[in-house]
Amino acid sequence: MRVPLSWLREYVDVPAEATPEDVLASLVSVGFEEEDVHRFELSGPIVVGEVKEFTPEPQSNGKTIRWCQVDVGDEHGGVRGIVCGAGNFFAGDKVVVTLPGSVLPGPFPIAARKTYGHVSDGMIASAKELGLGDEHGGILRLVELGLDAPVGTDAIALLGLDDVAVEINVTPDRGYALSLRGVAREYSHATGAAFRDPAERPWGELDPGAGFPVAVDDEAPIRGRVGASEFVARIVRGVDPTKPTPAWMISRLALAGIRSLGVLIDITNYVMLELGEPIHGYDLDRLQGGITVRRARAGEKLETLDGKVRALDPEDLLITDESGPIGLAGVMGGGTTEMTDATRNVLIEAAIFDTVSIARTARRQKLPSEASRRFERGVDPAIPFAAARRVADLMVEYAGGTLDTQIGGALLTGYGVDGIVLPDGFVPGLIGVDYSDDEIVASLETIGCRIESQGDARLVIPPTWRPDLTDKWTLAEEVARIGGYDRIPSVLPTPPSGRGLTAAQQGRRRVSNALASAGFVETPSFPFTTEEQNALHGSPSGDRLPSVKLANPLDGLAPFLRRSLVPALLQVAHRNVSRGIVDLALFEVGTVFLPKPGVQYGTASVPPLAVRPDAATLAALDASIPPQRRHVAVLLAGHTVPKQPGQAAVAADLADAVDAVRVLAAAAGLDIELVQAQRAALHPGRTARVLAAGQDIGYVGELLPTVSADADLPGRVLVAELDLDAMLELAQARVVAASLSGFPAATQDVSLTVPLEVAAGAVRAALLEGGAPLIEGARLVDDYRGPGLADGTKSLTFALRFRADDRTLTAAEATEAKLAGVAVAAERFGAAIRD
Repeated sequence: MRVPLSWLREYVDVPAEATPEDVLASLVSVGFEEEDVHRFELSGPIVVGEVKEFTPEPQSNGKTIRWCQVDVGDEHGGVRGIVCGAGNFFAGDKVVVTLPGSVLPGPFPIAARKTYGHVSDGMIASAKELGLGDEHGGILRLVELGLDAPVGTDAIALLGLDDVAVEINVTPDRGYALSLRGVAREYSHATGAAFRDPAERPWGELDPGAGFPVAVDDEAPIRGRVGASEFVARIVRGVDPTKPTPAWMISRLALAGIRSLGVLIDITNYVMLELGEPIHGYDLDRLQGGITVRRARAGEKLETLDGKVRALDPEDLLITDESGPIGLAGVMGGGTTEMTDATRNVLIEAAIFDTVSIARTARRQKLPSEASRRFERGVDPAIPFAAARRVADLMVEYAGGTLDTQIGGALLTGYGVDGIVLPDGFVPGLIGVDYSDDEIVASLETIGCRIESQGDARLVIPPTWRPDLTDKWTLAEEVARIGGYDRIPSVLPTPPSGRGLTAAQQGRRRVSNALASAGFVETPSFPFTTEEQNALHGSPSGDRLPSVKLANPLDGLAPFLRRSLVPALLQVAHRNVSRGIVDLALFEVGTVFLPKPGVQYGTASVPPLAVRPDAATLAALDASIPPQRRHVAVLLAGHTVPKQPGQAAVAADLADAVDAVRVLAAAAGLDIELVQAQRAALHPGRTARVLAAGQDIGYVGELLPTVSADADLPGRVLVAELDLDAMLELAQARVVAASLSGFPAATQDVSLTVPLEVAAGAVRAALLEGGAPLIEGARLVDDYRGPGLADGTKSLTFALRFRADDRTLTAAEATEAKLAGVAVAAERFGAAIRD
């Protein structure tokens, strides 16, 4: 909300010396957010001048300029020669002259310059050049604004261009502050300055049942809410829409962010900003019969003031006459009854419309407006009559009309407000400040509440302009706001013992920290993908397993929830490579969605928001959600070690991806083994399943060159994806504490020849099984394939470590345990000790 300070001073005593920053500080103290300060970005000398004479001079380009002699006053050099391209003024007209040294919005500095064969000693300005509007068809004539002033008068002050506006952010629950009336009241709350309510008028003239016929036909209200609870109509006859809008009104509207559109529309906008009540004006002579407020009917359409024909929804609230729809209630009027330069009689509408209905219509029609912005936040139900009368008075004063005595209206419900019981001691107990009873009463009365005693409590009746005050908690917030937020102590709560991160949260944090410490960068992403990517990366064989399709996706090209994290990492990698970052080590911890075949998800109905759902409802909602597992995935591309003096570049390979998997396993507290495998998107000879405690927890491998090429990634790309939930579940089931032996270990090596197809991990497992309980570890140190071995075989060398808990092992005991392991490997795989 932009608030011109000259306007604000009409309703509240703002000190003359107060700066815009001072006003903003006061408004911030009562809960508003500071946005900006707005000024007319111009500086003088800009003065009133009188055109003494001019000479039209046709040019070779077909344009005719005027060489003008303009009197700007003796103190500014008397008569000056100025070149002007406009043709809408006459000798004797008073105009606005920007003299050399002045600066117009842009910034556009003015200087004497030679043009069209003359030295133009200044410029005659248009409304657009001064920042007063968009009109640029001709220069600004003071007579068009109803102004007259001596030659040489400062035009900046005359036109109100020396005013300044402060802008505050108004939260949705404080719609009353979308008006000068509301902001002035809040400034009064903040400073104690005297407030003058511009809406105070005699109410005896209101007679909703007489005058212009108005009806509300909403027999089947939406969600039990009537679309219009109040409608006031006033008539002004004999207006002249070509009369000028006062300069002060134009400047205030411009500072408030609204352009001038003619005196009739300007007045309706001015009162909307002043009182917070959106106003609409109709050309009375174009209306057919009376006005009826009703819901739209099937197939109805309406051409709104922006020239668009809109298909109407049965929930849309309409203003209609005998011809049909003439406006979207509370949003925008229709073109058939629009006020124009031919309008002579005006019907003024001031109403109260349902907040939800207006908000839904504005969003459905994609038609936000200043009116809908106010209606959807709630308008004071006690103000429509005062607002309609204020518009009528201004039209009489500035458009030359006559106020009709008849008043049309409909008042379906009263605008009384239910009282709220405020128990004694509630406010201090909630806020934590020792407010006295008198202080609480004074704060609530300051914002307009009426207080009545009710035993050990108080009955608080909020003002009509505060629909956000609905319970004792909101009243307590108001006491805290008016009393000052700085009085509320900052007290850190004492956390109860035994709380903190869960074991799963701690595990996820360890995994993320471990990968980050290993040089990987976390890249969170949206969980949306295509069905093709789900099939390629979310299924070992590339089959189209069930995927969850969103009913209303953000991106129509990616309407499915992901089964794998890898597609998102590929997108991130592609984006980085396209920007020249080719050495990548990425990871993501995120959720994948794995629906079961044949199960329908998303079938549970959404429970009402006003009632806490019971256990059965929550169970139904849980059942309608597909299984979600938290995975962790990594991607490597480019070089792990860049080229540097004395060091050749080292490209990322499968060993680096396996190392990343081992880092993950160590952080989770798991021992893993790798088993050769195949996946649709991975190289068949460079892919492994990752096992922990015999359970499959993921995979690691190199992408097929075709898959990398489809992602526009050069060179080798290594990926791994693990089920993090499964890893942490397995880690919690393991015994994490073990006794340490005080006896030394015995070490021996063994080299075994086995068939090529036998996995090294299987041989290692056989050695561990056979050498138990003395064998402590077995580590593969060499895999030889070459001369000296029979065809179809390979040699695997393991470093073995033995230890006993109660004694130092002899070499013979270690050898016996080693041979026991070799015997198991020989039985299972035909392993033999290599000579």
